[in-house]
Amino acid sequence: MAGAAHGGAELFYERMSIALHDAGQQVLPLIRAEPARMARLRAAGLAPVTARFGGRFDPFTRPALRRELRRSGTEVAIAWMSRAAMHLPLGEWVNIGRLGGYYDLKYFRACRYLVGNTQGIVDYIKASGINPEHVQYLPNFVEDFAGVEAAARAEMGVPEDAPLLLGLGRLHAVKGFDTLIHAMALLPAAHCIIAGEGPERRALAALIARLGLGKRVKLLGWRADTGPLLKAADVFVSSSRHEPLGNMVLEAFSAQTPVLATRAEGPAEVIAHGQDGLLVPVDDAPALADAARLLLGDVHQRVRLSLAGRQRFLEEFCQPVVVRAWLEFLHRVAG
Repeated sequence: MAGAAHGGAELFYERMSIALHDAGQQVLPLIRAEPARMARLRAAGLAPVTARFGGRFDPFTRPALRRELRRSGTEVAIAWMSRAAMHLPLGEWVNIGRLGGYYDLKYFRACRYLVGNTQGIVDYIKASGINPEHVQYLPNFVEDFAGVEAAARAEMGVPEDAPLLLGLGRLHAVKGFDTLIHAMALLPAAHCIIAGEGPERRALAALIARLGLGKRVKLLGWRADTGPLLKAADVFVSSSRHEPLGNMVLEAFSAQTPVLATRAEGPAEVIAHGQDGLLVPVDDAPALADAARLLLGDVHQRVRLSLAGRQRFLEEFCQPVVVRAWLEFLHRVAG
């Protein structure tokens, strides 16, 4: 895995590596050097090895990977996203490319099998001419937040009795947090907290100030307590313009927090509108505000949606279910 960031794909790589290790598999993480990630993997009993994972003319990474794969007697090598796949060497092992987005398949030429974490990505791969027998749908799993305590609202500057919306994710234009902020201007009784960091922070802070929402909309910065934040919120909002999957939706399902999302690719596939969440058009602040108003004003609706979301988590997106599916796939392709 070549990523050095702390996005959903990178964090899921860590969770999956540790989960496979805990399931009794021998796992060798080959990653770009990132101290915090290496420490977490080592704490879980793994021994990560680092490689450069540079650009297309990097002459060092592929030989280094080949050496480690041979040394460890690897049976299956999984390339996590495009850059890792670009450097993946051929050998006596089976190569698998794992896609968490609609990536250019030219980077996965060394991969015999391709895995998509949504059915939409799987359909995209098949439509590109890949043999359907070599394409597999395997979803992500997220942490089970059922037993966590809610974050203290007072510490975030939110009144205990205020209706509270929560946004999570990198502060990037693709996440559509400006749409959420515009929707908040139409919800005078509600408060909103947005947890994350990124290049749009200054622009979002300026928008909050321009709309006079400073007392009701808070940018919390990067937070590691996703579960407690979800437990503190009345509604989780995914306002993304583009979202191949949306791990945050799955995390809200896990925390039994009602979900309101725009019809970006992943949420539109995962959420059954009106059954386990609500969907509204992308970039439509009035529609987002109307749906939020409906949920905040109807506790029975919130309970119904949150219970259904929790059931979806248990059936499709919890660790035992997803790890079992991965193991069945890996044993099949390795055999």
